[in-house]
Amino acid sequence: RRSQAVCIPAIHLHMTAATMQVSQKDFEKAQEQLKLLKKDPGNETKLKLYALFKQATEGPCNSPKPGMLDFVKKAKWDAWNSLGNLSQDNARQKYTELVSSLVSAESVGQKKDASPEESRYDDYETILVSTKNNITKIMFNRPDRKNAINHKMYREIIKALEEAGKDDSTIAVITGNGDYYSSGNDLNNFTNIQPGEMEKMAEDGAVLLKEFVGHFIDFPKPLIAVVNGPAIGISVTVLGLCDIVYASDRATFHSPFSQLGQSPEGCSSYLFPKIMGLPKANEILLFNKKLTAAEACAQGLVTEVFPDRTFRKEVWARLEAYASLPKNSLAVSKQLLRSMEKEKLHAVNSKECEVLKERWLSDECVNAIMSFFQKKSKL
Repeated sequence: RRSQAVCIPAIHLHMTAATMQVSQKDFEKAQEQLKLLKKDPGNETKLKLYALFKQATEGPCNSPKPGMLDFVKKAKWDAWNSLGNLSQDNARQKYTELVSSLVSAESVGQKKDASPEESRYDDYETILVSTKNNITKIMFNRPDRKNAINHKMYREIIKALEEAGKDDSTIAVITGNGDYYSSGNDLNNFTNIQPGEMEKMAEDGAVLLKEFVGHFIDFPKPLIAVVNGPAIGISVTVLGLCDIVYASDRATFHSPFSQLGQSPEGCSSYLFPKIMGLPKANEILLFNKKLTAAEACAQGLVTEVFPDRTFRKEVWARLEAYASLPKNSLAVSKQLLRSMEKEKLHAVNSKECEVLKERWLSDECVNAIMSFFQKKSKL
């Protein structure tokens, strides 16, 4: 007996008699168009596409239901199973229509967003990178996932920082698209990993994290964080490596490391006590205290807080003024300020990644992450 999916929103499947069924050629063309999309359409849309593709090519769901803790496979199974007895022709039609709508939306968005004075870089999927008025802007762009940082996003931010460090811009700015600045490390990075792969996952993750934080340490120009909303985990800890941090008054700052059986990173184990004093840093890094923007400013992590309604206007006017200053003077001065501690910061980064690798392999960390997902699935 077929069970009904409950966690994946149902796909509207109404078809009129006048609807023309797409050909196999159109279906194959849609698959190629999907590969060319620049922006991540979001997990919900990707599940719909997966389900429609399976239904179009194999018919109704015919595979056994995965276990409750196999989150990725279960979500895919639920999405496919929710299509019931939808015909393969109709599934092919809906798949092609959905891809077409995604292509059209992206095309309109690119025309709307681009301006003659702005250079946009389209070879990214998880971030938006542009240069205008001597400012290179790196924007986290997974709003459907609260800008959670997956492995691809880590690598793209590394690449963007490398390119921004060499381009003609005077300063670089990091911000988030949507309501969140970033919800930190995407915990889906830890799911669907077989027991025999855990050690390799931890090793690769530590190497990637060390490289990621290292690019913040070594960035040669002024680097400014524009925190537009809640920030969590790694997106909070690397703020200590930025030269200025501006925040909206609706931003919050939370690093729940011990809650997830993990440990600090981003050089926060060294910089946070230095910035705000050891007792305050302990509350944040050991006991998961969430700070408001005003509290983060009072403790020295944030430079200045702005009302959300005027946040972007005020901050960008200020950034454009900064970007008009002599570029080489700013770069030399920034490197002079950082040079005294750069070696120390790299040593701290290495130690933090080494400890985190051990944490990721611990039963305590695995159980904490599993518990997090179980609570999340009940919401």
